This record gives sequence, structure tokens and C-alpha cells, in this order.
Amino acid sequence: MIKIDVRRKAFGQTEILRDIRFEVADGETVAILGASGIGKSTLLRLVAGIDEAFEGEIVRPPSIAMVFQEPVLLPWRSVLQNLTLVHPTLGDRAALGALDRIGIADKAGFFPGQLSLGQQRRLALARAFAGRPALLVMDEPYVSLDPQTAEEMLALTEALIGETGPTVILVTHSEAEAKRLARRTLRLAGRPATIVDAANPSPGKREGMA
Repeated sequence: MIKIDVRRKAFGQTEILRDIRFEVADGETVAILGASGIGKSTLLRLVAGIDEAFEGEIVRPPSIAMVFQEPVLLPWRSVLQNLTLVHPTLGDRAALGALDRIGIADKAGFFPGQLSLGQQRRLALARAFAGRPALLVMDEPYVSLDPQTAEEMLALTEALIGETGPTVILVTHSEAEAKRLARRTLRLAGRPATIVDAANPSPGKREGMA
């Protein structure tokens, strides 16, 4: 169980988040919606432990992976090395298997700059899932993709979540993405932002399944 209790988050004198409290069950996927600049990415950085300067408490598992808006790859390392350097126990054979699962095994020796944006995002997904994290935090991973590539990425994400079963917290602008991937949706609004709406889970969707 992941427990979020952010009483206050500010940058200087500007208060960004206030009184945000929710829990996420093991294996559940929760989407967070809200307008641009509302503080969704700030909240995710708190959840992931990247930013610890806030008032409150977050209980999370030690095994966490994050998929950012940008792929955040090492440009001077090959595709294969971008996996094995982050997961040194993975080994080349398992890393190649992970690349094959996302459809870019033939690009193992390429550098990130030689990949399309869609391929870079596939690599970022593979890197996140390769360590089989207990918690996966995703910050608008399909932004700036054309509709066909976004659809391919959504399908790939659904499959990987189904195979590995992490708890997932996803930030998105898209109602359709939230409905497709998440069992439950939270919405941020206001200045400072707080949770103003929490949609009930769909009766036909099981926890942990896309």
C-alpha cells in the first residue's frame, strides 16, 4: 500500500500543493489529471522521492522506477548500455530480451540520437520495467507523439503492466489515456492544487490490470 499525505509543497513563497491525501493499493493503476502547470509533475516527483522538500509524509516501496516526459537517456551510451548500466545485474542476454519485447532489439548497438522519438520512449519504458519495480511512476510518457505511435505505446504499456504487475501512478492530460490504463482517476485543481475529484473504479476493471 502506497500512502500519500502532502500537506504543503511550495517553491519559495509560492504554494503549489496543499492537503493531497490518497492511497494506492498494491497492483493498482491510478491516473492523475489536471491542467498544465497545476502541479501534477511536482506531485510525482514527491511520490518518487526525487524531491523531499515538502510538509507531510509519503509511504512508498523501496523499488521505484520513473518514466519522465522526456526519455532521459544517456546519449553517449548505446541502446543496450542504457539498460545494462541502470540494471547491472540484468546482463546482455536479458537486456536484449527486454529490447526484443519492445520491438527495438535490432537497434541495440545504436545511440539514442539515432532513434526516433517513439523508439526512445520505448527504450525508456524498457528501462523502467526491466527492474520489475514495485512502484512505477509515469509523467505524461506519450506527450508529443503522433496518434499512431501513441496508440502503439499505450498498447505496449498495457501489456507490460499486465506482465509485471507494478503499482502505477500515471500523470496525463488525456481523459482517454486515464480511462484506458487506470482503475481510478484523481483530478487536481485550484491554487494551490488539491484533489477535487476522485472517480470511482470501473466495476469491470480489476486492480493492476490495464
